[in-house]
Amino acid sequence: MKPNKKAIIAISQIILIIIALIFIFIYPVSKKPEYIRNQGKAQGTYYSVVYLQPEGQDLQREIDSLFAVIDNSLSTFNPNSIISRINRNDTTVFTDLYFETMYTVAQQVSEKTGGAFDITVAPLVNAWGFGFGNRERKQMPDIDTILPYIGYRKIRLENHRLIKDDLRIMLDASAIAKGYSADLIAQLLEAKGCENYMVEIGGEIVCKGKNPKGKKWTIAIDMPIDNQNNTREKFQDTLYISNSGLATSGNYRQFYYLDDKKYSHTIDPRSGYPVSHNLLSLTVIAPTCIQADAFATAFLVMGADSALALCNQIPEIECYLILTDTVKMSDNFK
Repeated sequence: MKPNKKAIIAISQIILIIIALIFIFIYPVSKKPEYIRNQGKAQGTYYSVVYLQPEGQDLQREIDSLFAVIDNSLSTFNPNSIISRINRNDTTVFTDLYFETMYTVAQQVSEKTGGAFDITVAPLVNAWGFGFGNRERKQMPDIDTILPYIGYRKIRLENHRLIKDDLRIMLDASAIAKGYSADLIAQLLEAKGCENYMVEIGGEIVCKGKNPKGKKWTIAIDMPIDNQNNTREKFQDTLYISNSGLATSGNYRQFYYLDDKKYSHTIDPRSGYPVSHNLLSLTVIAPTCIQADAFATAFLVMGADSALALCNQIPEIECYLILTDTVKMSDNFK
């Protein structure tokens, strides 16, 4: 008997549908990778990393491991770190790549800013009660006895060792380490194939590519209101950036009063005293976060006019300054 043509077509369609269903179950359609967010504590603050990993790989473990390696080099709160051993004048300690990179950038920024940035500021920071010395803030420190062993030109690297002109010299990398760490986490992400990410460590930021909405990363600048609880209540402005490092320094959160006078945590290494001027907050955008972090501290020390003048002389850096009564920007910030 001759087969029915319509029946053959129907059977063929059913077979094709069954084959398609089998294929779907055996080879499910792969989902498009989604952005991953990792958060945690590091370097005395909190971090947040948002990234698009092509294979959907969660990199939390690698990120935390890298933070631990960085701390073993640059954390003054880790007694066994390289920088802590240098501060104790341990003659057996050798510097590593992390320390040497930090040192090189720090010295470059010190030269460009006339010493407004200086990693030998540690004895002053400790004396004013803001560092790792845990000094009680009950009396004024004797600055004249400390200044002789402050100065970035009094240290040098030789054969992976830090040489000091005076053994009382101590280093503090806190004004550059978070920015450098953000760069290192960004390098880790890129090594894992990430082309879209944002790394934030205590307000220091590196971002590249697009955010989850397919746009530039949105960064809010806090309104500088005296607030030691580190709460973010109001925003001064909003930035839309990518492929940049960003850092903000301000004197409106870390401070104390002694004899009714306010002392901020930003110390001028040249005078030995906490800065006191009408520049409340300063945000720097630079090619790398280590640069942004160091220059933000230096510019805050220098004050608005000097900072703005120097920033406009450095093509790759832009800054946003919040004063007590106005806002100023470098020439190309907008």
